[in-house]
Amino acid sequence: MKNTRNFCIIAHIDHGKSTLADRLLQLTETVSERDRKEQVLDSMDLERERGITIKSHAIQMKYMNEGEEYTLNLIDTPGHVDFSYEVSRSIAACEGALLIVDATQGIQAQTISNLYLALEHDLEIIPVLNKIDMESAMPDEVEDQIIELIGCKRDNILRASAKTGQGVSEILEAIVKRVPAPTGDPDAPLQALIFDSVFNSFRGIIAYIRIMNGTLQKGDLVKFVATGKEYNADEIGVLLLKQSPKQKMSAGDVGYIISGIKSSKEVKVGDTITHIARPCAKAIEGFENVKPMVFAGIYPVDADDYEELRASIEKLQLNDASLVFEPESSAALGFGFRCGFLGLLHMEIVQERLDREFNMDVITTVPNVSFKAYLKDGEMHEVHNPSGLPDANYLDYIEEPYISAQIISKTEYLGNIMTLAIEKRGVLKNQIYLTSDRVELSFEMPLSEIVFDFYDKLKSISRGYASFDYHIQGYQRASLVKLDILLNGDSVDALSTLIHRDHAYSFGRRICEKLKELIPRQQYDVAIQAAISSKIIARETIKALRKDVTAKCYGGDISRKRKLLEKQKKGKKRMRQVGNVEVPQSAFLAVLKLD
Repeated sequence: MKNTRNFCIIAHIDHGKSTLADRLLQLTETVSERDRKEQVLDSMDLERERGITIKSHAIQMKYMNEGEEYTLNLIDTPGHVDFSYEVSRSIAACEGALLIVDATQGIQAQTISNLYLALEHDLEIIPVLNKIDMESAMPDEVEDQIIELIGCKRDNILRASAKTGQGVSEILEAIVKRVPAPTGDPDAPLQALIFDSVFNSFRGIIAYIRIMNGTLQKGDLVKFVATGKEYNADEIGVLLLKQSPKQKMSAGDVGYIISGIKSSKEVKVGDTITHIARPCAKAIEGFENVKPMVFAGIYPVDADDYEELRASIEKLQLNDASLVFEPESSAALGFGFRCGFLGLLHMEIVQERLDREFNMDVITTVPNVSFKAYLKDGEMHEVHNPSGLPDANYLDYIEEPYISAQIISKTEYLGNIMTLAIEKRGVLKNQIYLTSDRVELSFEMPLSEIVFDFYDKLKSISRGYASFDYHIQGYQRASLVKLDILLNGDSVDALSTLIHRDHAYSFGRRICEKLKELIPRQQYDVAIQAAISSKIIARETIKALRKDVTAKCYGGDISRKRKLLEKQKKGKKRMRQVGNVEVPQSAFLAVLKLD
């Protein structure tokens, strides 16, 4: 154990984590020349296309230092705020963390929030200044920011360039010297933490584990503490680029276990594995359940695919533990699932993965957050979608979730950012100048306001410089109304939203105009209306496709034309009574991008 080091890489999005991981793998010769490519660990097509890390990836490296061989277990983590749950799980399996800061951009919001996660678990932090080969790098200024943030000595900060490989060997030496060896007793009862899992159609569910105490051998009888299920350890091993089977693993090791589990409900990320013959006294603590921030309905395009969609979401949940779902039904869309996500990017990724990995065509409803509705008799209901809101005559008041948000940006964009946050009902709590031209703003604002387009707008007004991080603070009373969208007098429940009273009119107006463009014309007039309870606040009409029935009348009395038009009008009226309007998927998505 004294020659084992478990560490992860944490940073803000796009500060060079995956590139540095590539260099470490190259230097320790873990990856052969033939297998070498950019971002080796980002194995998903989506990660490569978007240039972001979505999943954390574990890999083992061997490193020689002063004549001794060391085993380094690296976990590369995502940097985007929507995937911070992945980061928290990786940190739970490590003793040290490389904190990467971009020398051209300095410390950003997600750097700070990931750092706090690591400090909560008492990890040894090794600060690394990356991209020092860039012309726009400001190493001395950014070093000052790091010293102010974590209070380390200037000598402790390593300068490197993951792109050119400069300074990477010093990082490996620092890992060996500064990251503590794992503590744990190989002779104690087995205690292993599941920090990730993945579904394999041939082998069943593969769980990724970090052994805290004890020793695990191939063929042992093991028990999963949370579910109480018992299995044989058919295969255990370590994670190189491919899985590498081993006969025995002991305290401090990171690897995988295959025990022929077929049902996804039987593996919970954060669960503890122990021996049946000699169980551990208690499960591993400090692993919290995820709290979804954004809720949306996911429905199959074809109602017959409902069970298949359930199986697909369950398999996806194994690999993405932050996805939460429960069945629900909608009058417009039939049976589907109410899913909880950590943010809009997470929702987009889940939808994309369902399409690519499971060939599922799905319709996603308008995302919203969960509210607390208090009735006049004092009872409280959690409302996850607008159709679940109690009637107005029973309702006393509604509370909505509030967040405290940190925005770090250059001072020149300060005015625009403040205007945006105040438009979104934000209240400025604090303003700290980190350096002469970088400022950190703290706001308190409703979560529902940032769900739609806040992040996109923030990026565009700050030319990509502002970084944003938030955490839930609690619930506050709010003046919210339910905005319904009616097509020919019938409410489309998938398009209704709970919205602040002041924004309801303009939002309803814009939705009606957008739907008028997107819904195809029918044989009869289609009325699109936005309504608050029974009061219509906006309306658009899609005109009917009309056949020119008067074309055969040339000359003669006007009453002949009128008779034909009246006959057509009656037919259109009959048609409208039986016709129903199909809302295309693009309409549901367009509501998210209304601006």
